Amino acid sequence: MSLVIRFSPDLVAWLVTELSSGRAPSALADTMVAQQMDGRVARAIVDAVVSARLANRALPSDSLTIDDDRLGYVYEAPLREVGSRIAVSDATVSVMARADKPRIAVLSGVLEPAECEELIARARPRLRASTIVDPKTGKDVVTDRRTSRGMFFRLEEDAFIARIDRRLSEIMNLPLENGEGLQVLHYSQGAHNEPHYDFLQPANDSNRASIARSGQRVSTLVAYLNDVESGGETTFPAIGWAVSPHRGCAVYFEYANRLGQVDTGTLHGGNVIALGEKWVVTKWMRQKRFVSAGDAPSEGMVPSRA
Repeated sequence: MSLVIRFSPDLVAWLVTELSSGRAPSALADTMVAQQMDGRVARAIVDAVVSARLANRALPSDSLTIDDDRLGYVYEAPLREVGSRIAVSDATVSVMARADKPRIAVLSGVLEPAECEELIARARPRLRASTIVDPKTGKDVVTDRRTSRGMFFRLEEDAFIARIDRRLSEIMNLPLENGEGLQVLHYSQGAHNEPHYDFLQPANDSNRASIARSGQRVSTLVAYLNDVESGGETTFPAIGWAVSPHRGCAVYFEYANRLGQVDTGTLHGGNVIALGEKWVVTKWMRQKRFVSAGDAPSEGMVPSRA
């Protein structure tokens, strides 16, 4: 799989000037890294310019195509800088644990107990068998890989849901309109969710159309609405993490960058509920304003932002 790296033509002009003056390629790459560029990207651009000069080929102008496997996932500046606390307009969220690669944070104080109870009460009568997206067809299908029931709220469906949407958007540090509607899931005793990715894989027409409308999914926040007596942990196999569900707490993770890469280290799943039940609410964020398939304008129509 190839990856296109985009950069300013001014960067190439600067590299040519510096190389002509006798500066070492490694020193130029170090300078680019000091300006917050990923080291692997910097070295790839410098190598391409040096190789083109030595072979008397045309210099790369504003982009470079390289083997994605050679580069690996590039961790850019995080969407949400995570210290010990995250202050938003109506709450102060505590950061209990975090990882940098993949980028994950465990949070507490995301939802109040009364808000958890109200989300459960509102979701319960609307629950249906949960589905997953078939990677070949892009259609939602019921499968034993996810043995839960779920429902979606519309974005800012009412004043209560709007308050939760706004808070989670602030925690995730992306515009409200980039968020998909809240999804509530209920797992009964014995239910589970096999390891999966939240980013969209462009292997079918449905996913490709969704990415074209709204961009890739870039981050997820899963908030727990109740305490689970035993089991139900959210697991991240790549780093050996298991996050126990506690009411009002959440796990947050990022998995897409501006180069078009996705972080496979965010593979995650839900352990079997050994005792009790589990309720969660999930918020997914996109690269740009989320437009569902049902809301997408027909050809020739002017899209509404209402």
